[in-house]
Amino acid sequence: MSNITDTPPKLVVEGLYKIFGKHPQQALQWVKEGMNKQELLDQKHHVLGLQDINLSIQPRSIEVIMGLSGSGKSTLIRHFNRLLEPTAGKILLDGEDILTFNQRQLREMRLHKIAMVFQKFALMPHLTIAENVQYGLKLRGSSLKEADLQERCTYWLERVGLKGMEQHYPRQLSGGMQQRVGLARALATDADILLMDEAFSALDPLIRTDMQDMLLSLQQELNKTIIFITHDLDEALRIGDSIAILRDGALIQQGNAQDILLNPVDAYVRRFVADVNRTRVLKVKTIMQGMNALPTDIDDSRPMTVKGSRSVEYLLNKTILQNPSAIWVVNNKGERIGYIDRAILANTIGRDEEADQDWEGLWAASA
Repeated sequence: MSNITDTPPKLVVEGLYKIFGKHPQQALQWVKEGMNKQELLDQKHHVLGLQDINLSIQPRSIEVIMGLSGSGKSTLIRHFNRLLEPTAGKILLDGEDILTFNQRQLREMRLHKIAMVFQKFALMPHLTIAENVQYGLKLRGSSLKEADLQERCTYWLERVGLKGMEQHYPRQLSGGMQQRVGLARALATDADILLMDEAFSALDPLIRTDMQDMLLSLQQELNKTIIFITHDLDEALRIGDSIAILRDGALIQQGNAQDILLNPVDAYVRRFVADVNRTRVLKVKTIMQGMNALPTDIDDSRPMTVKGSRSVEYLLNKTILQNPSAIWVVNNKGERIGYIDRAILANTIGRDEEADQDWEGLWAASA
C-alpha cells in the first residue's frame, strides 16, 4: 500500500445525491424530509442511488469503495468522470468543482486526468493488443510519433507481464491477460487518477490475487490515486489504504483497515467484518498498550520482541513457538514502544459473537 502524506485531498465529494426518476429534484426534497430508499421507490417510483455522500480521497493512495449489490458504489464512481450527473452536491478535483466544467474542460479531464479500467475489459476485438494499449493515447490526440507510441506500448505491456503479445488479438488471451491489457491501456495515458470498477471480479481467484499483487507492486512505484470498486471485503482490506463502505446509497464508514476492523460504526459494518481473518490484517501496533500504561507485574524473565509494523498473525505464530513471559513491541530501531497483553491478543483473534447477534437482528428486521 502507498504511504499517505498530510497533503490536500485529490478528490472531495460534498453532499452528493443521485436520484433516478422523472422528477429527481422533487424526490430530493422528499428524501431530505426523511423518506427512505424503499419508501421513495414504493410511494414515488424514484430510485435513491446516492444519499448525502461526503468523501475525501488522498492523493497517491488506493481508496476502496465497497458494499453489497445495490449499495451505490458503481453509481458513485461514475460521478467522478461525470458519466453520471448528480442530483445535488459537489465533486472537487484538485480543488475545482468538476460539475461546473464545460464540455471542453470535461473532455480534457477525461482524456488527461482520469482513466478507467472496466470489469469486462472493454477491449476492441478487431484491434491488436498494441493497438488497444495505444487507443487512449490516440483518442486524446497525442503528439507522440508512431515510434514513441510503440515504445510506450511495449514498456507498459512488459510492466504488466505481457511482453511479446503486441500483435495478438484479445480473443487469443485469457481473461486475466485481457485485464492486464486494460490496465496497461489506462497506465499508458499517464492519468493522475485510475478508476477501477470491479476490475478483478470476473477473474478466477488465483488470477485475481496475482492482479492484486501486480497492482500493489505498480502502485509502489507509480503512486497514482486509485479508486477501486469491489464487493469483496478481503480484497478491500488487502489493497486499500482507505476503505469506504456504502449501504443503500449512503456512506456508512470510511477509514483504514485497522479502523474498520477494530471500530465498526454499526451492526452492518460489524457483521461485514465478522468473518475476516483479523490476524492477517491487523498490525501489532494497533493492539499494543503504550509504555505509559504498563501492568505493574510484568514478568520480564523470558521477553520476546516484535516490530509494531508486523501482522498479528506473525505475532501469534512467534508467541506459540517461543512462549515468552512478556511480549514487547519495538520500533525499527529496536526501542520498546509498547506491550502486548495476552488477553487483548486472545480477544483480537476470537470470533465476534456480538456481530452474529447483530446479523440475526438485521435479518429479522428485513424479513
